[in-house]
Amino acid sequence: MIKLTIKWLTLIGLAFFISSCSEPEPTSKIVMVQGKTMGTYYRVTLVLNEQQLTKPIYSLDTLQLNIDEKLELVNDQMSTYRPNSELSTFNQSDSSLKVSPETAFVVQSSLALFKLSDGAFDATVGPLVNLWGFGPNKRPIKVPSDELIASQQQKVGSEKLSVIDNTLYKSAPGLYVDLSAIAKGYGVDVIAEYLQTIGISDYLVDIGGELRAKGVKSLDKQWTLAIERPVEGQSVQRIIHIGNNGIATSGDYRNYYEFDGVRYSHTIDPKTGKPINHKLASVTVIHPSSMMADGFATTIMVLGPEAGLDFAQKNNLAVFLLVKQEDDFIEHFTAEFKPYLSEEK
Repeated sequence: MIKLTIKWLTLIGLAFFISSCSEPEPTSKIVMVQGKTMGTYYRVTLVLNEQQLTKPIYSLDTLQLNIDEKLELVNDQMSTYRPNSELSTFNQSDSSLKVSPETAFVVQSSLALFKLSDGAFDATVGPLVNLWGFGPNKRPIKVPSDELIASQQQKVGSEKLSVIDNTLYKSAPGLYVDLSAIAKGYGVDVIAEYLQTIGISDYLVDIGGELRAKGVKSLDKQWTLAIERPVEGQSVQRIIHIGNNGIATSGDYRNYYEFDGVRYSHTIDPKTGKPINHKLASVTVIHPSSMMADGFATTIMVLGPEAGLDFAQKNNLAVFLLVKQEDDFIEHFTAEFKPYLSEEK
């Protein structure tokens, strides 16, 4: 959920689960490596063939060690909860900092989304997130005033951020960058690419609900996922097969609070400085990159049902929306999403 999903280290795990499939063929074995990262879980399910099962590089201990090391590096680069991470060091600086190519790449990606969405996606929205009590700060005892919101908005704006030759620059000393809306998806991509480099071509990587799949689970059985209905408890809205892609969901039905009967979402609109206030309950995006799926899901959640669907269609994105209507949900999806649905309703 700069979902903006917001608190990287408390992100809620999300809208997909693996459904059971048939047993693997005799010459292969499904194995799983799991642990914790970025304040949530990770789960890597992969298929090893008969030859791979005999090699030390594919042992569960070796896979676990390498996956943990790669995810730790992402945290050391981009976590705002680690005071000595590259991103935290930049946030504490007054003007610039040379960072790793990886951090520079993710920041550049956030800036591209900022430009493409006309500011709906903004990695500098942290001061507003904190003001509304969805960051490290506690929930406010009263709704922030318009004056206080306006003062915090002065600290927000990705137009004040730039990247040149792996160096981050800020034109406003207090600028604060939070990559949690896309860094989790980026972590998924890192692990997927690692698996491919060591010759694993059938896998499903899941970090807190951001996923990326490739190949098959067994024989010709695809990885089967479900879009969750945004209600209490697990309820399936749609069964999908995403092919060799990443997938992410953003929604306001898990992380929110209420004041005087008014519901306040954790997703903040950078332009208003306030939590979103529309009927879009969840958005699911399929994209070759889990990082981009993550970012686009946040962007569309901020834009809302009409503008979000228009944005998705304009950019040829595979997007599925659930819009609340009284006690039910109405589906909307782009033509690009339709092939991934396993069945018509």
